[in-house]
Amino acid sequence: MLLSTGLLSLLGLPRRVKQALVLLVDGAAALLSVWLAFYLRIDQIGWPVMDQAKVYGLAVVLFVPIFVRMGLYRAIFRYAGMPAVVATAISVVIYGIFFFVALLWARWDGVPRSIGLIQPILFLLLAGGWRILARYWLSGVSDAEHESAPKKHLLIYGAGEAGVQTASALGVMREFAVRGFVDDDLGKIGRTINGVSIIAPADVASFVQRHRISDILLAIPSLNRLRRREIIDQLQLLPVHVRSLPGMLDLASGKVSVTDFQELDIEDLLGRDPVAPDPQLLARDLADKVVLVTGAGGSIGSELCRQIIQERPRALVLVEHNEYGLYEIHRNLELLCKEHGLSVQLLPRLGSIRNLRRLSAIFTDCRPHTVYHAAAYKHVPLVQANPAEGILNNVFGTLNVARVSMALGVERFVLISTDKAVRPTNVMGASKRMAELVLQAMAGASAVGFAAIDEESESALTANKTCFCMVRFGNVLGSSGSVVPLFRNQLRSGGPLTVTHAAVTRYFMTIPEAAQLVLQAGAMGNGGDVFVLDMGQPVKIVDLARRMIQLSGMTVKDDANASGDIEIKVVGLRPGEKLYEELLIGDNPETTDHPRIMKAHEQFLSWEQLLPHLLTLRAAAKAGDAQVINDVLSQLVSGYVRSCGNEAQRMGSAATQQLASHPAAL
Repeated sequence: MLLSTGLLSLLGLPRRVKQALVLLVDGAAALLSVWLAFYLRIDQIGWPVMDQAKVYGLAVVLFVPIFVRMGLYRAIFRYAGMPAVVATAISVVIYGIFFFVALLWARWDGVPRSIGLIQPILFLLLAGGWRILARYWLSGVSDAEHESAPKKHLLIYGAGEAGVQTASALGVMREFAVRGFVDDDLGKIGRTINGVSIIAPADVASFVQRHRISDILLAIPSLNRLRRREIIDQLQLLPVHVRSLPGMLDLASGKVSVTDFQELDIEDLLGRDPVAPDPQLLARDLADKVVLVTGAGGSIGSELCRQIIQERPRALVLVEHNEYGLYEIHRNLELLCKEHGLSVQLLPRLGSIRNLRRLSAIFTDCRPHTVYHAAAYKHVPLVQANPAEGILNNVFGTLNVARVSMALGVERFVLISTDKAVRPTNVMGASKRMAELVLQAMAGASAVGFAAIDEESESALTANKTCFCMVRFGNVLGSSGSVVPLFRNQLRSGGPLTVTHAAVTRYFMTIPEAAQLVLQAGAMGNGGDVFVLDMGQPVKIVDLARRMIQLSGMTVKDDANASGDIEIKVVGLRPGEKLYEELLIGDNPETTDHPRIMKAHEQFLSWEQLLPHLLTLRAAAKAGDAQVINDVLSQLVSGYVRSCGNEAQRMGSAATQQLASHPAAL
């Protein structure tokens, strides 16, 4: 008790005083090692005789500048580990060389030359040994200091390098007490790491109960997604909070450390390992080309840009109407180019796709070969409440980009579409299908005239040399307005987690995989193609909510468990929202060379047939006439259900009355 009190008082001294004390202890160790060396060599235990006193002075004069230069007095002992011991050993070796050479040169009376070898060895044992003891003593005092703070009992899944480093870092942080490791390697099971046992995956449930584990950390950054999902499935029913370490690339780059725990990515819950891309498909319309992306600051647009620059285009044109979004993606791409040594010319252009003159100026100035059109209003309830704006942006904005592309001879135009365009029950989905119909009509015409559209249009026919195609897919994980960030915010605030309907299902895909497949699908187009991405199996949103609650170490509060932590609340479908989404209008998809890309065969109108409807739709949108907008959409979009007949009302649900006061998941 007295020793601990004394050590605590030492810890409270000023830094300079503590450094002086360490220097004094090293000095005492140096003098003691000289005395021991004489004792061991010539059995001398008395005072130094003849020139022996000079050896004591030499030891002190030599070690001080060397130890200071090597930084031994800058270390914090209670946190010092093996690197500090190694630094001490290197310092003593340097000291020993000078000490031995000095004794050989001086040839002092009564001083055997072997003293120059014996003394440095003894000095190393004393200087290194007292540092190790001090580290453990001070660590014990610090432990006692933190005993009053409750620790979380942690189980680390992975007994590899990342897991061991994490355990070591946590030993310093003292917030967690590591109780065990889990590993699949049979050769490791039953062994220990620094006294902490390694158990088999089959023993996790009993270990959690026996040791009151509150948190499990996945510390296998290189694990493939399929195996991660298998592990998460095994852990989700346990009453623990499951988190993970960052990816190996982030660890290696120094962006994060092993102590930066993360909530499980939604990719871990729902994702799949992507199929390796075809390098030739990716490079076909990108390498050494001028590429333009509309909506470059959005979720999909920004990821498209990040993947496009990896294919080394000559220039990348970033078109975005949001100033801050354009600034962010431009800055991000500049950093990526610098990091990977890419010499891609980045051309940020501020402007709206609804401004035809601005688009014409951008295209004339930059002369793109390939266009990826990702700009759109995508939020279902907002577009449902503002149908005219949705039509003007999604339909006629797309028409503007397409006609400028055609006029300036763009080689390939790829529209980013959505599964909500299939038999839509909302204006957003219908507007995206209308955008598809516009491109299909233009692709089927050898030349198109736009004189009837508005007064800014060219009067002559424009020859169609542009290959138009569309890529249709479902929800992307982590995009703006995504359900996952909503659930995480609701979890942090104590719930409830809100879903619109217990039976709602959605397709999910990661943003990088979606962007990668878009680039490859676009390269396959021959004109007017509608490509559909394989989204895997649809996911029930309520099941996703349950998994997120369970993996946060909490329980679902429902009729069967009234004492649970977080409630899942059904708030009713929003206007225009569907219970489930589809990817195909027809039932005859055609396979392609890529296992996750299909080609749809769907009916469309010729440009001559479509044009009168476009004129009516444009006039209605400019006048804000929702009735006429719905009439035109009902005529042209297969399966479209007018906004007044949305899915919720067709099911006889009255829950939509609550939507004004309750957020709901897409």
